[in-house]
Amino acid sequence: MAATLETKRIAHQLVDQLDPGQLEAVIQLLELLVRSEPETLTDVDRQAVATSREHFSLHPDGGVPFEETAQELGFTMEEVRGGER
Repeated sequence: MAATLETKRIAHQLVDQLDPGQLEAVIQLLELLVRSEPETLTDVDRQAVATSREHFSLHPDGGVPFEETAQELGFTMEEVRGGER
């Protein structure tokens, strides 16, 4: 889907407001978005994707809720949100 000229203009205006660190982060994100060749994945990446797909095919309702994982690791949600332990 092609962006309209107005959409690109807005994007340029926003990019012009970024500090150098933010701009670098945006560049990295854009590179990830436009780089869609399968060879960008490593063998480890492919194995992780395969493992994830297998897990979700066996658990179609989704994964483990974050709160449950935090609790299993001994954290309260207050601690996770930035409270002290």
